[in-house]
Amino acid sequence: MMHDIREILRVMPHRYPLLLIDRILELEEQRVRAIKNVTFNEPFFQGHFPGTPVMPGVLIVEAMAQAGGFMLLHGLESLDGKLIYFAGIDRCRFRRPVVPGDQVVFEVEARCVRRNFAKLEGTASVDGNVVCEAVLSSAMVEAEE
Repeated sequence: MMHDIREILRVMPHRYPLLLIDRILELEEQRVRAIKNVTFNEPFFQGHFPGTPVMPGVLIVEAMAQAGGFMLLHGLESLDGKLIYFAGIDRCRFRRPVVPGDQVVFEVEARCVRRNFAKLEGTASVDGNVVCEAVLSSAMVEAEE
C-alpha cells in the first residue's frame, strides 16, 4: 500500500528542508520501500559542488534512516511524544553520486527490533544501481517538552 506525502507528514516529525522522502511505495512490518525525487531546486545544491551538483552522502543516509523511521513509527498505536534518533551508522558505503533528476529508491529492512532500539539494513538505488548501503541503529525516545 502506497503512502503519500500527507501520510508521511502525519507520521514523521521532520519538515522542509529536512524531510527527505517523498512517498512510501511499500510498507510491511519489517520492510519499507520509499522514494526521493532529487531536483535541482534542492537547497543543498546551492553550496554542494554548485558547478557539478551532487547530493551530499549524509543526506542520502538521512533519507534512508527516515524511511526506516517511518516504518518503525507507523507501527505504533500512538505517535504522541515519540522520536527516533540515530544511534549508529555501520558499514556505510557510497557507490555512485546522486544528481538532479535522479529518483532514489530506498529499501530498508529491520534486522533487530527491541522495545526502544532497532537495527536496520538499507540500500539506496537509482535506476536499479546501488548508490549507498548502510546498517543503521536507532533509538526511540520520548520527546522533551
